[in-house]
Formats: sequence, C-alpha cells, structure tokens
Amino acid sequence: MSLNSFGHLFRFTTWGESHGPALGAVVDGCPPGLALSEADIQPFLDARRPGQSRFTTQRQEPDQVRILSGVFEGRTTGTPISLMIENVDQRSKDYGDVAKAYRPGHADYAYDAKYGFRDYRGGGRSSARETAARVAAGGVARLVLPEVKILAWVSEIGGDAIDMARFDEAEISRNPFFCPDAQAAARWEALVDEARKSGSSLGAVVECVATGVPAGWGAPLYAKLDAELAHAMMGINAVKGVEIGDGFAAARNTGEGNADPMRPGSAGPEFLANHAGGIAGGISTGQPVSVRVAFKPTSSILTPMPTITREGEATELFTRGRHDPCVGIRGVPVVEAMMALVLADQKLLHRGQCG
Repeated sequence: MSLNSFGHLFRFTTWGESHGPALGAVVDGCPPGLALSEADIQPFLDARRPGQSRFTTQRQEPDQVRILSGVFEGRTTGTPISLMIENVDQRSKDYGDVAKAYRPGHADYAYDAKYGFRDYRGGGRSSARETAARVAAGGVARLVLPEVKILAWVSEIGGDAIDMARFDEAEISRNPFFCPDAQAAARWEALVDEARKSGSSLGAVVECVATGVPAGWGAPLYAKLDAELAHAMMGINAVKGVEIGDGFAAARNTGEGNADPMRPGSAGPEFLANHAGGIAGGISTGQPVSVRVAFKPTSSILTPMPTITREGEATELFTRGRHDPCVGIRGVPVVEAMMALVLADQKLLHRGQCG
C-alpha cells in the first residue's frame, strides 16, 4: 500500500514526479463557501520557487498553480479541490549516471529495493520538487484558519545560529535565507557560497510558530496535536529531526524549570513560560504552537562519493544538475504549509467532536 495522502477531515493527496509533465495536489474536506482563487495560493509558491538567488537551485520553474476543480464563482464548493503545477525546466539528461548507480544519501537504493525499479530523473517521487504540491495545498488550508498566524524562519545553517535578541520579523522577507537576524544572514552568504563553490552542501534548522491557536485543538493519546505535527514535518523531504517546544532541551531541564506556570488572567490563564510549545497532553493550550525542524545537507553534491551500481559493483558518483546547496532554505514555506494543513485538520476535528 502506498500512502500519498495526509490528514483526517481536511485531507490532501499529492501526485507527480520531479521530471514529469506536472505535479499537484487534491484537497478534500475543505468547507464550502470560502473565497478561493489562484492568487490566494500563488504567494506561498512564489516564496518556495527555485532559482530566486544563487543560494538555491537554478532550476527555473514559474510554479504557476491552476485550480482544476472544487471552486465555482470564486468559492469552494465542498468537493475535492484539484491543484496542478506544470514542470517546465526539467533536464533529465543530467541524471544519466544516476540510472546506473545509487546516489549516497538519496532514496535511490531504498526505492529500488522496495519497487524493483525507480524513476532516476531527479529522484522522481522522492524529489523535494514534490513539496510544491504541499505548499499549494497549504494555501487552501490557511483559508480555514483566519484566526491563526503562521510564521517560519531559518534559525541555523551549517551550525551557525541566529541571535534571538536580534530577531526582527520584517527582516525575514528582506534576505534570501528567510532569516530574522540581519547579521546572521550576512554570515550565511559566505557560508553557503563556500559550500556551493566547493561542491558541498549544508544542513539547516527551520523554526515555525503558529499564534492564535485556541485551547482545545488536538486529542489525547493517538491523535495528539504534537504527534500530528511531528508526523507532518518528518514527512518533508530531507527532514531528520523534529522538536516541539523545548524539545530535547527539556530532557536536560528540571521539573520546575520545564513547567509552564500559570496565573489568573482576564480571558483565562496567563502562562509565564511556554516550554511545552503550546501543547499539553496532545491538546493546544492557547499559547503559540512552536516546532523546530532539522534539514540534513542536500545529498546531491559535486564531491565524488563511494557507492555501488545496480549490479552491486563498487564505483564513485557525483551528482550533476542543479541543486540547492542548503535545501533547508526553501523548506521554510513547506514547514509553514504543513503547519497550516495540520491545524486546519485539527480545527475541523475539534468542531466535529465538540461543536
């Protein structure tokens, strides 16, 4: 069984490959009557679009989304919404060597072991190109969440982290790294340039915070809000770690240090800390929901690496083509999209059970 869908009531299925004619998503369960056009989705795709700076892949894709169904006279009908994004700048010839040998760090061998053959052109279904469809679906999910603000940024590249004392939300859109710290962004230019010119790559950490999430979303035990978020984020290509709130730092804290003390407030409890990331017992507390996502370095590098051919013979391989020297940079819109998709689903689930 191949699982290409995510969500419960607000559910989306992605389709397509890196070098196929198009890719897209089908969003099912969206409430009817919401105003929706391509213009509502396009800004999020533009943020993820490749080729916008020397710090990302130079593949030139306009990523123009088309709505094929589920909208009539500018409003959602309650039926499946089909979204399509054409691929226009494939260079499959760059992957001739990949057809014969497995790229270390990629899913080449795993896909071959599972299916008995694979689409070697850019990795096919395993390519991060698939995330464009998630971003499009996330644009629809945001319509379900007018009360929620979702903001993500890169907090670390190659082990060099931002200084939260210099956090400036307006700075995120001013530089190609989605970085809220202007000084860190300046350092990262040299860092990523050096990796790119040497044929290597760097990892990154993306942080995402959703404010305005009311208390009560989520469920105990097997559908915890934090578990759903971890599931969503780990499903993003190149993600190897997820933390909710303080995450692993909580394991190095004490009970009193990790607690989120409360005091009476005019509109409910006022929290004095948010170590839990806005989630307790799998249910939102009304505090900002926060998640940190670790992206590994891009596996497509120009440095020759030992590997084997499909016949099991030893060889070396480097990856030709156009690739991100730090895939985590363009992961920011994807993380935001997955946050929106989880929260939209949880809002509808909560409304369905509790009214």
